[in-house]
Amino acid sequence: MANKVVIYDTTLRDGTQAENFNLSVEDKLRITLKLDELGIDFIEGGWPGSNPKDVEYFKEIKNYDLKHTKISAFGSTRMFSNPVDQDPNLQALIAADTQAITIFGKTWDIHVRDALRIELEDNLLIIEESLAYLRPHVEYLFYDAEHFFDGYKANREYAFKTIDRAVKGGADCLVLCDTNGGTLPTEIPAIIEDLKKHLAAQGTSIEIGIHAHNDSESAVANSLIAISMGATQVQGTTNGFGERCGNANLTSIIPALTLKMGYESNAGHNLTKLTEVSRFVTELANLPHNKYQPYVGMSAFAHKGGIHVSAVQRNPLTYEHIMPEKVGNNRRVLISDLSGKSNVLHKAKKFGMDLDSKDPIVSSIVKELKELENQGFQYEGAEASFELLMRKAMGTKKHYFDLHGFRVISQKDLDGVIREEATIRLAVGGEEVHTAALGNGPVNALDKALRKALTRFYPALHEIELEDYKVRVLASEHGTGAMVRVLIESRDPNARWGTVGVSHDIIEASWQALVDSITYKLMMDEKRK
Repeated sequence: MANKVVIYDTTLRDGTQAENFNLSVEDKLRITLKLDELGIDFIEGGWPGSNPKDVEYFKEIKNYDLKHTKISAFGSTRMFSNPVDQDPNLQALIAADTQAITIFGKTWDIHVRDALRIELEDNLLIIEESLAYLRPHVEYLFYDAEHFFDGYKANREYAFKTIDRAVKGGADCLVLCDTNGGTLPTEIPAIIEDLKKHLAAQGTSIEIGIHAHNDSESAVANSLIAISMGATQVQGTTNGFGERCGNANLTSIIPALTLKMGYESNAGHNLTKLTEVSRFVTELANLPHNKYQPYVGMSAFAHKGGIHVSAVQRNPLTYEHIMPEKVGNNRRVLISDLSGKSNVLHKAKKFGMDLDSKDPIVSSIVKELKELENQGFQYEGAEASFELLMRKAMGTKKHYFDLHGFRVISQKDLDGVIREEATIRLAVGGEEVHTAALGNGPVNALDKALRKALTRFYPALHEIELEDYKVRVLASEHGTGAMVRVLIESRDPNARWGTVGVSHDIIEASWQALVDSITYKLMMDEKRK
């Protein structure tokens, strides 16, 4: 039977210390339920002694019936000036009424002297007394040995004394924290081995955990090595969110443990949900998902070079370390100036087009693609525009309207208010339409005018929402005369799609992307009928 690892997620506490990462109580509740679906063993809900939001979370989470996850409240050892039964922090932990409590204490002598400003022996006392006081009130009691690795390197003897007092206080698990994130993977084995020998000499049998930060880009590696050295609990956050450079990334650790190291965890049995959970957390935090993230990023199994694509189509193992489906992700073939026929054929199959590798149209598409990308077009985030390009080359792209002209006026009044107005002349089926619209900026005005002209003929255009709009300056040495690339992401109730436009004129580039977006929407609606 494989060794079991306990997965402890601290996204709701340590993760929220990340810059620009903010969650409401409702967000925290929804993330808890999602992590419970994944099978996370423990979720650290927050620090009830530090803010009202976390107190509210612990109150509300009791209204939910979790399938597997146990909730932990987090706090510190008592203040030296407070008796344990009068310490507000310890009382708040008990009042949270959770199945688990995690408290941290000082391991590094410099922190005892300079941060707490107490004697070394006094720190040992508050560690033991805090844990002993909490022990009867909770089912699971975890001790986070803050700055353990730095403390060990500075004063090994004292670091071990803090561990001994945590054991004496009744902790179920000693969690070794690389709080500053400066420990390297090469240092971990010897330190943990030394600790294990010390505990054995004391006749102590206790679980060990690991809590690593990522300031040296080593948090995942340090966590995996610690587990290989006998640690049975790993703490981290979903997507690695956390203070400064972040915490150990559980969305990398869990699949590595399961698929590569042979360890068992409840979350490891639900790996197909991993990508969904990862993206759910970033959505609720209102942050962009890191597309380059291992395992769960959009680019984790994306192939761009034609040689790579050709090989992957024959055998995915040639350029993929695991099958993307195992972690709920999917393989993507990108279209770019590196593309060959294999990329185009892969896309054709995805778009439902019948293309043969020997068809001269394939070579024509590849050639046009490379010419367009040389001009600044980019189709990696604009597959809808690329599908339209392919259909145009095959003669199957439908024409929904003809543009006769547009004009955009930006005017600043004496009162300082800026107003933009777009006027469009176009024809649908021989019927000419002339419309105008005001907008927040020239592109918004153009978008409104275009839709106003077309919705009488195509009412479904009311469903389109503009999700994202990005402008990239190309060859910036040309200053304000540089080419710009506009990427637009649109959605309707059924799908999301990206389109692109390139021009010296930002409004023209935006127009190209807008027209592709609307054309794609109309084409997809016809397909669904």
